[in-house]
Amino acid sequence: MLEEFKKFALRGNVVDLAVGVVIGGAFGKIVTSLVNDLIMPLLGLVLGRIDLTSLKLVLRQANEATGELALTYGNFLQNILDFLIISFSIFIAIRTINNLKKKEEEEPEPPAPPELSNEEKLLTEIRDLLKNKV
Repeated sequence: MLEEFKKFALRGNVVDLAVGVVIGGAFGKIVTSLVNDLIMPLLGLVLGRIDLTSLKLVLRQANEATGELALTYGNFLQNILDFLIISFSIFIAIRTINNLKKKEEEEPEPPAPPELSNEEKLLTEIRDLLKNKV
């Protein structure tokens, strides 16, 4: 069973998938930082100097016994922006890869030599026979 697992784990697809997951996780962190640290503050400034992550709809005010109950839709908007940036980036990457593959497939193969006519075939045979006699 250990040998079978070793063969499975070391196949190219599994290793490629693991590398993709690690790179995807790092890319997700970069995009999250881009949204949190650059885009959302600028968007908040444009919309009237508000922090979009603090946007919320209070359902129940806090009191001595319970905390505040609120829908924090600002965080939700920020996560949607994260998702849109990541999905658009992946779309562009896959589109670029597909275009490169398409160009490779479209490269014309060298044309096949033209088919010899019956006369040319006979002349070629005669030439070969004469070469062999000399």
